[in-house]
Amino acid sequence: MRMRKKDWARPELAACPYYTDTPEALKGNWQAQYAKKQPLHLDLGCGKCTFLAELSFRHPEINYLGIDQSPDVLGVARRNIESRFQEGERAVENVMLTAYDIEKIAAVLDEEKDQVERIYINFCNPWPKARHHKRRLTHTIQLLKYRKLLCEDGEIWFKTDNDDLFLATLRYLEEAGFEIYAKTFDLHAENDPENIESEHEVMFTAQGIRTKALKARMLPKIPQKPQETKDKEQESQ
Repeated sequence: MRMRKKDWARPELAACPYYTDTPEALKGNWQAQYAKKQPLHLDLGCGKCTFLAELSFRHPEINYLGIDQSPDVLGVARRNIESRFQEGERAVENVMLTAYDIEKIAAVLDEEKDQVERIYINFCNPWPKARHHKRRLTHTIQLLKYRKLLCEDGEIWFKTDNDDLFLATLRYLEEAGFEIYAKTFDLHAENDPENIESEHEVMFTAQGIRTKALKARMLPKIPQKPQETKDKEQESQ
């Protein structure tokens, strides 16, 4: 669902010290934007930041970068983050926000200087039509881009309401060289006290839709495709 344009969003973001509309200029220098250098985590498709606001408040020892395409959504996100930190009587020092096309993430993060320890992807667009599957944030094509940014043993944490996307993502992760070390088809049945709900998670749960979730760790190597294995065997003969 597309959010209506909010005239106040862009002026508020322009005055926000932890928002940038020129992320390309910060490539290779993201850590300098935070109060101190710490492990970097990404929230891709961060939306209104109900999730990121609470996560970043709970973990001041981590720097977070939230990326979403819509400045209007990020205007709401800024207010949510500000509200949570004001409630906790702390300044926002470990969060950055930017509006950008996640498919082009390599243009804003440097493989060596901006290494990431964890990526969160929550309730992204499932792009149900087969011709659009490559646009999924968890598609193999995207995962291979994330691999270049993730540090050794870097992780991807993923949640969705969509069964088809979840099952496809299990396959995408294997193809891209990730090991799934935790997964569930009903996250809320596990009553995980560490789980932080996003705005979509709250909405879908109220509708009786189960949240599917997984945690995956990057392996050192990408598995060879069957054809690649066959070609190499033929070359060695």
